[in-house]
Amino acid sequence: MFVQNIDPTLLHLGPFEIRYYGLVYVIGFLLVWFILDKNKKELKLTKQQVENLIIYLILGVVIGSRLFEVIFWEPAYYLANPLKIFAFWQGGMSFHGGFMGAIFVVYYFCKKHKLSFAKLADILVIPAVFILALGRIANFINSELVGTITNARWCVQFPGYEGCRHPVQLYGAAGRFLLFGYLLALKKLNKWKPGFLFWNFVLFIGIGRFVIDFLRDESRLLGLSMGQYLSIALVLVASYILLKYYRK
Repeated sequence: MFVQNIDPTLLHLGPFEIRYYGLVYVIGFLLVWFILDKNKKELKLTKQQVENLIIYLILGVVIGSRLFEVIFWEPAYYLANPLKIFAFWQGGMSFHGGFMGAIFVVYYFCKKHKLSFAKLADILVIPAVFILALGRIANFINSELVGTITNARWCVQFPGYEGCRHPVQLYGAAGRFLLFGYLLALKKLNKWKPGFLFWNFVLFIGIGRFVIDFLRDESRLLGLSMGQYLSIALVLVASYILLKYYRK
């Protein structure tokens, strides 16, 4: 058994604090900025467009993930504590909402500037899945999204929760690191149609979330959680696209 007592705050600066969770977001957007700048010629992006796209992505991810969290996951809590809606650095960001927000702004950006969404998405998903893995580690440090009670030797005692539980956050991080390696291997082969990496990401991130959520402690409808229903949608759409446009 492991007792999780890591302080989620990395630094205290007077009334302000730097938390691991917020730091992951900062690192993530800086990494995406670096990747986009490195590939701007291939993507036919100007330096100004790279900077604009980063702003779009920040808004899309933060607003989308928070909206899904408020609407689908914890509406009662946020109605009772409306100011907490803006405390995104404390956790409580929906992956599915952030994903949809990112898709929306990238698609809009590509339409506006007549760019290839598929090429841009293929480049973005590799740093994205790496940061999503780090995000799950930050969830673990925050002692949120905990697993069900288990007697497994590697179970974790989280503050504020009864019993020793599955560290599902770390399971999710491990799966996303594996997906990161898989996408890198696909990219190195360099023989795929644009969009193939992106739809592989959507497929396997959905499968991974669906499977791991069986060990997550949360409310369910007909045996499945909200995250699992949303992940089923991702898997179905990705499977259809891959079979129809990338089967050869």
